[in-house]
Amino acid sequence: MEKKQAFNPYLPNYEYIPDAEPRVFGGRVYIYGSHDKFNGISFCLLDYVCWSAPVGDLADWRYEGVIWRKSQDPGRNKGFLKSMYAPDVVRGPDGKYYLYYFIAYNGYIAVAVCDTPAGKYEYLGKVKYADGMELGKKGEPLQFDPGIFVNGDGRVFLYTGFGPVRYPKFLMGRHRATEKGAMCFELESDMLTVKGGLNYIGVPAKPMASGTGYEGHEFFEASSLRKFNGKYYFIYSSFAGHELCYALSDSPTGPYRYAGALVSIGDIGVGRHTSPINASNFTGNIHGSIAEIGGKYYVFYHRQTNRHQFSRQACAEEIFMRPDGCFDQAERTCCGLNGGPLAGKGEYPAAIACCLYGKRGARFYGVLKGIRRNEPYLTQTGKDRESKPDQYIANVCDGTVIGFKYFEFKGTKTVSVFVKGSARGKMTVSRTENGVPVADILIAPGKTYGRHLSPIKIADGKSALFFKFSGSGRLDFKSFLLE
Repeated sequence: MEKKQAFNPYLPNYEYIPDAEPRVFGGRVYIYGSHDKFNGISFCLLDYVCWSAPVGDLADWRYEGVIWRKSQDPGRNKGFLKSMYAPDVVRGPDGKYYLYYFIAYNGYIAVAVCDTPAGKYEYLGKVKYADGMELGKKGEPLQFDPGIFVNGDGRVFLYTGFGPVRYPKFLMGRHRATEKGAMCFELESDMLTVKGGLNYIGVPAKPMASGTGYEGHEFFEASSLRKFNGKYYFIYSSFAGHELCYALSDSPTGPYRYAGALVSIGDIGVGRHTSPINASNFTGNIHGSIAEIGGKYYVFYHRQTNRHQFSRQACAEEIFMRPDGCFDQAERTCCGLNGGPLAGKGEYPAAIACCLYGKRGARFYGVLKGIRRNEPYLTQTGKDRESKPDQYIANVCDGTVIGFKYFEFKGTKTVSVFVKGSARGKMTVSRTENGVPVADILIAPGKTYGRHLSPIKIADGKSALFFKFSGSGRLDFKSFLLE
């Protein structure tokens, strides 16, 4: 039986899991993230679910079910402003699994525990000081996006922080964002009690970044810690919004020095892409971390769909460590977990596109849903669901560019697209964004998905494919076929 290929997003395209923390336990990779609702009106509206895959087959993802419900938290509050934000899970020194989470904007970090990585977690308590006072009630900045780390010596560290300069008081109440940046708290072996006090690790927010080396890449949110080859990697989302960055230290408590960007949703920092306007994609917020799997390193992150930041999907890319321990920034692809290019023959969903922008370029999505007339976007039919994936690219019109990286071509003779809509014109196919055409596919209007075919002149070997539509009207792009 032919092995299944891995795409981005790597989960079924009806699933909207942002903020994913990858963890390897017992020969499987587990994904712990928030849970968006398709076409939701806020972030992280749904309960936590878990997916896992064997380390030897990163295309074989299994749904593990709901592992934690908001209703299980004793201090829960209803309403869309009480979403469960980015969680993290770690195996404690006692062998049990601990889930750390934050409900907006209660102000505390809470913990649930389970005997297995993806079982039914049970409430353990709030992170607190030895005197019983909750973390966050002694005047500290807002506790947010917990990242948990157990060092090789058994010491436990909690990383938190939220770094916007200004944020609406009606959302945060008495809580305040941090100006000094990311925070670290050592915990006792009970995984709940703060040992000592607040420690700033040297990853500053925007007001304190001048002269630190973090300028332009200041801390915003999404704390996560990993250790590779004796070095500590603090991973975070920068103030720029579209990029996942990291800092390095010889100690889990810092100080950390800025080391670079791991990935940008719009490939900003890769090639010609230098800003959200000329990015390779419409951008938005980002959250994720690194996992070492089978001797390779991967960065896990999410992308935006449906014209806003509330329907995000899990993606991953292989990243490469240099001899000095630093990583090169990953390029966004369609085949991040595949171990190499996709086959140059077969039918592929348009929704795996890693490059998508309109005639006027791209932009940064805000929290309010909206569309400019000539902007394409990823979406699905119907409501949020847990089956029947049918994601596609909508509103493709004159000047739209759609890119797919990468394929291994061998004897490919034709390319077809499956589209519908009022569009009339042609889809030009090339190997680069502005390259020489290798195929011209004529497009005619149709009320149902129809196949439009062209010969393709492409040399054998590894290559990207870019589709650019020129013409009138609009179309929905479901899939393409290479034969």
